[in-house]
Amino acid sequence: MRSVNRLSGRACAIFLFTDAAMTPYSVGTGRAGAPRRKHKSTDKDGVMSYKIALYPGDGVGPEVIAEARKVLEALPVTFNFTLFDWNSGLYASTGSCAPEDYLDRLMPFDAILLGALGDAAKAPDHIAVEPLLAMRKGFDQYVNIRPAVLYEGVDCPLKNVRPGEIDMVVIRENTEGEYTNLGGRHYVGTPHEAAMQVNYFTRMGTERIIRYAFETARKRERRHVTSITKSNALKYSMVFWDAVLADVAKDYPDVTCSPMLVDAAAMNFV
Repeated sequence: MRSVNRLSGRACAIFLFTDAAMTPYSVGTGRAGAPRRKHKSTDKDGVMSYKIALYPGDGVGPEVIAEARKVLEALPVTFNFTLFDWNSGLYASTGSCAPEDYLDRLMPFDAILLGALGDAAKAPDHIAVEPLLAMRKGFDQYVNIRPAVLYEGVDCPLKNVRPGEIDMVVIRENTEGEYTNLGGRHYVGTPHEAAMQVNYFTRMGTERIIRYAFETARKRERRHVTSITKSNALKYSMVFWDAVLADVAKDYPDVTCSPMLVDAAAMNFV
């Protein structure tokens, strides 16, 4: 697996991105700036019980969530499920894809299983994904985690790669950077129309996502972090990121770390 070897020395590492696409799963504090509240309890037999919100959404979401529920129901734990049928089909009648109080309605749960959001035939993408972005910020889900493992019995298009040889985790900032809602459009519909989008990085937000990556790497065999940025072009935000990375890395002498530009990373991942 030469392409991944160039990233990490072998296909077992932590990759720290400043931005990417949708979210397989996220972790955070619960509410922005506050510890996450726990609502788990025990049932009549003393078995731990959890309240789970099922939010299938659009596309493959209902199918994925249905299968995920089967997996949870096979565990020796009690789950109390509540289904929320919010999706792009609501846009035609309400102008949004979820009710106004959806964050408050989701807050009491121990976890939210979100399928997929977006159906261009029914709602504009930037409106369809708004609940996802709002949940990230409202519940301070600042870590986007994308594990990639080649398991036994799974076909792989890469030549001469055996199960277990691909084992990596991509960790990405989930609430700052490109996900900060700063900017606007001006002179809309005129020849002078302009748009501005601001990438916003705080030291607290940058440090905590970097530190999360190092803590995750410390638990893995390779103990390596590859920090992927665009520092050669974004001379303020990404250079700031690199500086915070260097400071945090001093606290993890047992974890190796190397920077990589996103152009090279994209090529090496293929």
